[in-house]
Amino acid sequence: SEVAKVYNDGVEICLVIGGGNIFRGMSMAAGGMDRSTADYMGMLATIMNALAMQQKLEEMNIETRVLSAIAVNQICEPYLRRKAMRHMEKKRIVIFAAGTGNPFFTTDTAAALRANEMDCELLLKGTKVDGVYDDDPVKNKNAVRFDSLSYTEVLTRNLKAMDATAISLCRENKIPIVVFSLFEENAFKDVLQDKRHHTIIS
Repeated sequence: SEVAKVYNDGVEICLVIGGGNIFRGMSMAAGGMDRSTADYMGMLATIMNALAMQQKLEEMNIETRVLSAIAVNQICEPYLRRKAMRHMEKKRIVIFAAGTGNPFFTTDTAAALRANEMDCELLLKGTKVDGVYDDDPVKNKNAVRFDSLSYTEVLTRNLKAMDATAISLCRENKIPIVVFSLFEENAFKDVLQDKRHHTIIS
């Protein structure tokens, strides 16, 4: 519903979906599973979530396409940049699944990569907190939120906004990153209108 509100305002949207609610490759690798196998399992989880998101958006009469970085042709289209661009031109929401299609790369990196490939004006990361803090705000009530940061500040201070590869990709092509809370009503729409707390990295 949050995505639908923004789409109905005429904003072009492409989504990169994670899979952590189903399977976390990093956690399983830390427990002894082969990292590549764990990451591929995580990619499959993102496809499941992408299909669920597509179903809900289409129930709202919003035309949507899921494009996967790994081939599962029976259930969604393979990712091709030109095909994704055509869907966007037709005012469809494009959902990118399976990350980059490669192990050892995070969903953050996949989002940064797709944002660059799709010529996006902005990369928004919806997360559990309303921006980037100098410490974990869940554990430290005195943690301070940043209104804005440079890409270099995030990297040199090792702030956990997104992984370093994602930050570097966006810095290279000057795509601003907005970190905001996904768990507040109208947050997506409000952040785009600068009506709610967030952190912008640029």
